[in-house]
Amino acid sequence: MDNQPSLIDAYSPSEIARKVEGMGVAKANADTLTVFVLALLAGAFIALASLLFTLVVTDSQLGYGITRLIGGLSFCLGLVLVVVAGAELFTGNNLLAMAWASRRISTRALLRNWLLSYVGNVIGCLGTVLLVVCANTGGLADGAVGEMAVRIAASKADLSLLEAFSRGILCNALVCMAVWLVMGGHSVTDKILAVIFPVTAFVALGFEHSIANWFFFPYGLLLDAQGLISPAGIAWNLLAVTAGNIVGGTLLVAGIYWVAYLRRPAN
Repeated sequence: MDNQPSLIDAYSPSEIARKVEGMGVAKANADTLTVFVLALLAGAFIALASLLFTLVVTDSQLGYGITRLIGGLSFCLGLVLVVVAGAELFTGNNLLAMAWASRRISTRALLRNWLLSYVGNVIGCLGTVLLVVCANTGGLADGAVGEMAVRIAASKADLSLLEAFSRGILCNALVCMAVWLVMGGHSVTDKILAVIFPVTAFVALGFEHSIANWFFFPYGLLLDAQGLISPAGIAWNLLAVTAGNIVGGTLLVAGIYWVAYLRRPAN
């Protein structure tokens, strides 16, 4: 009885590493339709979280820091839905690099999962944008929510390449750490608590999430009657942030923990 795993204590970091590696193998071997459908869901979940963030920060009188903190907390909705309900999120799937580094999945299988999840996430975001526009959610608070959506998109499009890339790295380091912590828990409560602090932090600090931006930019463009959002800035942002997300997730989380716990020791 003493050797049985506790249902209260979290898994140890080395145990989490093995679980993440196994998760990567399972995700890489999942059939195409399953991955794609779950990726659509993840895109919709992140889009809804982005919309909730936009609403929460609109016309806030609480001060910059507190407003960002509460906005970040609201954005946790997206990853909570992904990890508890089940979905394929491109940024979290960067952790598949651990299974790849252990040679348990091929490069082709890794890239297939990333491509399917990214494309599915984008379509899920765009579909949600259309529904939100049809629902006239931007008209809430006498149109203030729509104005905030435009300002958010415009500010993201104005970032330099270095800013967007660096913020993308930092964002996905925290997102993948949230997924890592989720793998350490046993219950739904554990998983929700594991998500809250890393995700709240990345949003409050203004880091950049490529999939969320696939909601913010199309939504902002559809509401931008004055041409405040730069289409070229959007394209460069999405490229730089996506690249940064990959670096942050694969190198700073998957790579570091693979070296720490999964590499084969030298003979």
